[in-house]
Amino acid sequence: MDTTSKVKHDCSDEHKALNCSLPEVQDRDLSHITDGNRARLISLMSNMWVNGTELTYFFFKEPAQWRGGSTQEQAVKEAFDTWKKLGMGLNFREVNSADNATIKIGFDQSDGSWSYVGRDCIKYADDPSKRTVNFGWDLTTTYGRDTALHELGHVLGFPHEHQNPRAGIVWDEEKVYASLSAPPNNWSREQTHWNIIRKIPANTVDGSDWDKNSIMHYQFAAGLIKEPTEYKDKALIPESGLSDLDIKTIRLLYPPQEKQFPELRAFESQRFTIVAGEQVDFIIKPTISRKHTLQTFGQMDTVMVLFEIRDGVQEYMEGDDDSGYDYNAKIRVRLHKGREYIVRTRLYFAESQGHGSIMIY
Repeated sequence: MDTTSKVKHDCSDEHKALNCSLPEVQDRDLSHITDGNRARLISLMSNMWVNGTELTYFFFKEPAQWRGGSTQEQAVKEAFDTWKKLGMGLNFREVNSADNATIKIGFDQSDGSWSYVGRDCIKYADDPSKRTVNFGWDLTTTYGRDTALHELGHVLGFPHEHQNPRAGIVWDEEKVYASLSAPPNNWSREQTHWNIIRKIPANTVDGSDWDKNSIMHYQFAAGLIKEPTEYKDKALIPESGLSDLDIKTIRLLYPPQEKQFPELRAFESQRFTIVAGEQVDFIIKPTISRKHTLQTFGQMDTVMVLFEIRDGVQEYMEGDDDSGYDYNAKIRVRLHKGREYIVRTRLYFAESQGHGSIMIY
């Protein structure tokens, strides 16, 4: 998106008070990890996809209240396209069955707009009959287009920016609760606390300063914020569209993918040196059809995911996340001669400056 042409939301927009309500999920228990830096890096990266993943998405047509129609579906497709045009390494593809979809989208106008965050889409909503995203209002307005970008930002792994502990926001909490309990949101105190008052744990954010224009930021009426004092008596209205920091962050977390990968051959250990957040990718061309084991080696926390290339499309096969535990990522799966596979390994943390290796046997 051209950030030079961004405009302010109109405070009179009929949807100005409608906000995204994230599903409440269980925080990952890392209490057994004594190394604070290790726990921080795992928390920071745990909802991010391995780069190069193709996220498949599906629009529900049934039940009828979940159906959005071609205009609303097109608005979501355009939002996917806006993120993709930034040059990111993830891909998006529509499929015609919820069974084959990672992202399952509904348009229930009575259920508000919400999304699971990043890999929570597969952790908490792997049932094909369940939505991972819902859009609860018209997406063809300026605010609606930003809503589509916002919810897909959650899909990519981003939390709410106004809950960034580095924002320094001090709320007039009772006024916030009163404001969100009124129409059109009609939120409970628990919903308001989860989506606004609650601060995201400091170890789950990337260290960036508060971005008040982030697409992941709500707009707030005057009188809800005590600090920064700049917004004590005026509304905080983010600029429309993706901010410069949104764009920088997505390119950092999901950089463009290389077109060619080194080959991982049976019983040949491949060494690598990467830093937290980076990943290594290898192509596999089996010479025999049989059960294979893929495994990382070294003092590392990683997530490893295997894809099969079918008609030029990368189809997810298996994955393993060893982060926070004293074992290595391992996948045991049958591979077929004459087919090609890609294994992607993303690093959370390593004790020896990112030194490790991977082998197939």
